[in-house]
Amino acid sequence: MNLALNAPRLASPIVELRQYTLKPDQRETLISLFDREFVETQEATGMTVIGQFRDLDRPDMFVWLRGFADMEARKQALTAFYGGPVWAAHKDAANATMIDSDDVLLLKPAWRGAEFDLSGLRRPAMVEAKSMSDDRCLPGFVEISIHHLQPGTEAGFAERFRTETLPRMTADGAQVLAAFISERAENTFPRLPVRAGETVFVAATAAADAAASRGPSEHVAPEVTRTQTLRLAPTRRSLLG
Repeated sequence: MNLALNAPRLASPIVELRQYTLKPDQRETLISLFDREFVETQEATGMTVIGQFRDLDRPDMFVWLRGFADMEARKQALTAFYGGPVWAAHKDAANATMIDSDDVLLLKPAWRGAEFDLSGLRRPAMVEAKSMSDDRCLPGFVEISIHHLQPGTEAGFAERFRTETLPRMTADGAQVLAAFISERAENTFPRLPVRAGETVFVAATAAADAAASRGPSEHVAPEVTRTQTLRLAPTRRSLLG
């Protein structure tokens, strides 16, 4: 048996969680452009476009995730993409939809195996996506809970989540997709800012519909300063969701 063929396909160990504030009524414009031009072309440089979403509670927010093998691979991939012909051709159109694109968290798995398992997932090709029903009505939602923590407490919080909160959530029927903590490495592509100095624990869960979406039950803890919950609907071409 070839064990490699049966191993989980884990999303990359370095993940960016990107939240873009858009100009009014520009989200569909950006999603159309992104799904058509920025998926395969980014992945051709070595990164993984994990998922792209509409924020259900903020109509002018676009949220997406991408992953990298390590920080040097991130530098190389971002240099290739943002210095390449596709971004040059479409950057003006993309930037014209945005007010702010600097809300970016740089993350790493909270424990070994806590990254996204993308095994069995397949992104629809553009021709398939065009024939699908309106993706604003597609089934499947993702909820991301961002716990902002007191500095230095993320390891303890993550371990308590893994050993106490996660089993309770699973017993209650929740499907936890991944868990991350802040990546402290220096930003290897400073052209794109990240929120340096943040201390966060991030958990992603799946839900069949928006009404059923729910995040980790442990929202109140001494080390948590605040919690942000993102209720997200995948676009037609989102791998995750």
